[in-house]
Amino acid sequence: TKPLIITYLCKKFFYKMELLDKLKWRYAAKAMNGEKVSDEKLERILEAARLAPTSSGLQPFEIFVVTNQEVKNQLKEAASNQPQVADASHVLVFAAWDTYTAERINYMFDLTNEKRGGTNEGWENYRNFLLNAYVPKSAEENFVHTAKQAYIAFGAAIIAAAFEGVDATPMEGFSPEKVDEILGLREKGLRSVLLLPLGYRDSEKDWLEKLDKVRKPKDKFITEVK
Repeated sequence: TKPLIITYLCKKFFYKMELLDKLKWRYAAKAMNGEKVSDEKLERILEAARLAPTSSGLQPFEIFVVTNQEVKNQLKEAASNQPQVADASHVLVFAAWDTYTAERINYMFDLTNEKRGGTNEGWENYRNFLLNAYVPKSAEENFVHTAKQAYIAFGAAIIAAAFEGVDATPMEGFSPEKVDEILGLREKGLRSVLLLPLGYRDSEKDWLEKLDKVRKPKDKFITEVK
């Protein structure tokens, strides 16, 4: 038993160290070399995003995985011609619901009931609470909320990519209207929020790679309230 406990603690320690080392390694790559990210790594990155927490578990967004070169080139133009969009292995587009609807909310509650094998009065009361809270609001107000949920999964994907040794470039600097048009998102009741090109850095072209990572010192970032 004792060796098993020691092995477990060692694995836990080295996992923590490895994750922090990976986060120190990562940065927003400014140039990518076109090398393909393996299907296995991509699947784990996407799964991390799928498993991310969201408000009331509604997951009010979708992720579009773009590998078509012509489409990536169009997305590059919509993103101020940032080269890593076209040179990435995959471009993830995080698209949030344009609003909350009864159908969308009910789908997630019904799915939960199906997976958990039943329901109860408290859960159904919560369903009705959300229906009454969200559905009457304006589409724009609801979109602000759904977009915030997409950011949570976006962060999970970035961390997962770093853990897999895959470069990822978080992007808000693009024209949502153009991206929506390229992918036909409005027809699907979605609006683009974030882009995440995935791939591998081009060390010869990336001016940012060798610069120090700069973050606030801990005492300027964290306040303990005891």
